[in-house]
Amino acid sequence: MSDISSKENLALTLSGGGALAAYQVGFLKQILQYHPELNFPILTGISAGAINAAYLANFYGSFKEAVDSLYTLWENIAINRIFRVDAAAISLDLFKRIFHTLSFGLIAGSRFRSLVRTDPLRQFLEENLKPENGIMPGIARNIKNGRLHGVAISSTSYASGQTITWTEGCCLVDWERPNRVSHATRLTIDHIMASAAIPVLFPAVRIGGEWHADGGIHYYCPFSPAIHLGADRVLSVSTRYEGPGNEGKAADVQDYPSTAQIMGVLMHAVFLDLLEQDAARLKLTNRLLEELPEEARYGKRLVKIFARRPSEDLVAMAHHFEPALPIFFRQMLRSHGTSKLSGRDWLGMIMFQPDYVRFLLKLGEKDASDKRTEIEDFLS
Repeated sequence: MSDISSKENLALTLSGGGALAAYQVGFLKQILQYHPELNFPILTGISAGAINAAYLANFYGSFKEAVDSLYTLWENIAINRIFRVDAAAISLDLFKRIFHTLSFGLIAGSRFRSLVRTDPLRQFLEENLKPENGIMPGIARNIKNGRLHGVAISSTSYASGQTITWTEGCCLVDWERPNRVSHATRLTIDHIMASAAIPVLFPAVRIGGEWHADGGIHYYCPFSPAIHLGADRVLSVSTRYEGPGNEGKAADVQDYPSTAQIMGVLMHAVFLDLLEQDAARLKLTNRLLEELPEEARYGKRLVKIFARRPSEDLVAMAHHFEPALPIFFRQMLRSHGTSKLSGRDWLGMIMFQPDYVRFLLKLGEKDASDKRTEIEDFLS
């Protein structure tokens, strides 16, 4: 147990997926039932995964206590803690959009920014992360006491199109690759809000003079931040189900694709498909490095990856919980096509409905229990 918990090169990488990120927390909670002393000194995340990673990095206490606390927050989540869904708020935003269209955008302040307002999410993060002047003080404290080596949160700059990885930790060195760079900084609520700003749905966030949105847009190498922070073992929990093909959807898409269908395809392609591709590249790189003597590897090192997907289609289950949504919000979603099979990908990601979130948490626990042997092999 002590060997597992003391490894400084063990990293946790959490992908996006909106409400689906609850699955990650259930998965972690079950692992820690078997290894209560386990710690991940390196934490990275994008989108909703950035929220989870930031909370775990900022929490004062053991990693297990952090996961238990985060689990409780997800258990008690509600849509109105993430974005405003009341008729007044949505109607006001729609009015602004119509007004902007009619005025050809010539009236200052009429520009449409997002489908929903995320003021509640910012308030929720401030209540639970307790920032000081916007900065999350627990991260520096955990770095100082040795529980944390480094944390990375990524966003996308609308100005440059680059993926910006914001890092905080010990002895960090900035890196730059095609279309992606890192910046060492003190992490703030703005960095989290930017990383979680799903295009069109959530508003972008201004950081350092540029507007930033979801970190998954150009996130071609999701394991890269963890590796740059020194990891040689990375545990990744994806929210993308890999089951049989898309049988049954063909009959549902004869008409012009709905907004929900388009958004679902976009979100899966941009936010959820890349972990497995990057894992495959790393496995190939490992095989090549194993054929070389260490002095011929030019500083490259073997990186062990453990990436797991859910055993059930999370978005397919979302429609069972959809009737419990606030009526105005539910009708608005249905008008965009979420009631059709082809539109459920989008529905699952924005389904911050308590009973659905608890289902995701429990499924994460079950899957981690089923994969116990493989997890033990990875951690040992």
